[in-house]
Amino acid sequence: MEHPGEALLQRRAGMTRPLGSARARAEIPPVAAEFLRAQRMLVIGAPGDGGRVWAGALTGPEGFADPIGERTIAIAALPGAPLAGLFEEDHDIGILAIEPATRRRMRVNGRARRDGDRLLVHTEQVYSNCPKYIQRREPSTGGAAAGGEVTTGTALTQAQRNWIREADTFFVATHVDGAGTDVSHRGGNPGFVRVTGERRLEWPEYPGNFMFMTLGNLLLNPACGLLFPDWENGRGLHLTGRAEIGGDGVTFDVDEVVEVAGELPAHWRFLEFSPVNPPVDRSREVS
Repeated sequence: MEHPGEALLQRRAGMTRPLGSARARAEIPPVAAEFLRAQRMLVIGAPGDGGRVWAGALTGPEGFADPIGERTIAIAALPGAPLAGLFEEDHDIGILAIEPATRRRMRVNGRARRDGDRLLVHTEQVYSNCPKYIQRREPSTGGAAAGGEVTTGTALTQAQRNWIREADTFFVATHVDGAGTDVSHRGGNPGFVRVTGERRLEWPEYPGNFMFMTLGNLLLNPACGLLFPDWENGRGLHLTGRAEIGGDGVTFDVDEVVEVAGELPAHWRFLEFSPVNPPVDRSREVS
């Protein structure tokens, strides 16, 4: 089924055939199953209460994400804050499996529910993405995240604003009722996300694979969730709010902030920035 938001943006880009339906499939190809089993981190997204959308991470040893059928993935982990409790019944989910060391990534969109201490995911869209803007990193030898303190707020603290200013990677979750949830990667040189207030961010939309799944969702529903990983210390910074597309970028207004200590296995070793990252303009930042 054609996604109206994606199709509109593709037509604006001069394309005559929607790409989403051509590239995505419901079944998990063998190469995708092998890739999933090799991962130690998945980024997930889902709609929560009050129309808000959140992004978060699931971690574990290799094999914790196990395709057990053509359209079923068993994930031996359950989400913590701010996505805890969302999957007691079938619920939309977007998943991004990303391997920074090789710049490989794939997305899975579908429905998930809790089954004891694991998630069972029924896939509806499975597809790979290009390697653009991914910074190469290697994880430490540790397995799952340790978990830790959760702090909340409605605006970014000075420390959180500094965190975002120096980030080279974040993840964005979007959702449209009836069309599902999607999680995507955004990357660039430090400073590519501009902090323009204690409740406002801006980032450029660099050319990608022209599927426009994130922006297509945002055209129909501005609610979205962001996850900024702290690769060195294992923290996760979760933001939920509303995004507006304009010009060559996106403006995001924060509704709620959740910072989680120990969300990711710490001490990912930085290797190199993506060679296609554009230069950064910091002129619009505020302190």
